[in-house]
Amino acid sequence: MANYLLVYTGGGMPATDAERKKVLDDWGAWFGKLGPAVVDPGNPISQSKSISSDGSVNDGAVGTPASGYSILKADSLNQAVDLAKSCPVLKSGAKLTVYETFSAM
Repeated sequence: MANYLLVYTGGGMPATDAERKKVLDDWGAWFGKLGPAVVDPGNPISQSKSISSDGSVNDGAVGTPASGYSILKADSLNQAVDLAKSCPVLKSGAKLTVYETFSAM
């Protein structure tokens, strides 16, 4: 089994307390459904800075900024994608990219 990084981009925060509760309930149900496949449920992402190869630092991300992440364990990239397809973040108009990670050290 490998770990897979789910990177969320876009989407939006709910406007009301009732909508926020619904979103949190949806996330809790999704993580509950995934069970032990959840390595790290992750968090939203806010501020960022980009560091170039020349050492210069700029505010913000290069390219499309990430809005959150999670880490799952799965037998294959295809299985990780299947697990990710029901992620609640997709209901808010966000996109999700699944990356396979590997141990380099």
